[in-house]
Amino acid sequence: MSQADAAESIQIQNVVASTQIGIELDLEQLSLDWEGTDYDPDNFPGLVYRTTDPKSACLVFRSGKIVCTGADSVAGVNTALDILFDEFEELGLPVPDDPEITVQNIVSSADLRHTLNLNALAVGLGLEDVEYEPEQFPGLVYRLDEPNVVVLMFGSGKVVITGAKEVSDAERAIEVVGERVSDLGLLG
Repeated sequence: MSQADAAESIQIQNVVASTQIGIELDLEQLSLDWEGTDYDPDNFPGLVYRTTDPKSACLVFRSGKIVCTGADSVAGVNTALDILFDEFEELGLPVPDDPEITVQNIVSSADLRHTLNLNALAVGLGLEDVEYEPEQFPGLVYRLDEPNVVVLMFGSGKVVITGAKEVSDAERAIEVVGERVSDLGLLG
């Protein structure tokens, strides 16, 4: 398997981004004025607005902070937030002309296309960067410094990359993991 094959297998599962509109919001009133929202402050402090295309959930907080999650691309997050901002404007709420949107986390998956001996990897990759307790969780948790992400590795060869701020972080993580596992002679 080449690292290019593994990199090509990367699929974005979830993008989490945040922004804010800079005003305090009356979530109780918003939930009454705005159809299709969920607001139950006893269970969650924010109002939830869901979009269907792209599929996402926008969590709107009293402070004006907004977290969008569930989209499978950065473009999808931007589209979902544009839909939310359009709704705000229809309700008469001011929206900044160009609100800053910060990607907090990109979760993606990939396939190294080889079974992995997680016990050997836990030792070979270095115990300081690895958590592996198969009785607690079936995957090996591998923390990378560059890029600064966490890679969950499973015996099947499937991996999950979390903590990426850009898609290129996930691509680089797969390269690094592929190189290190290959260098240890533990691919297949």
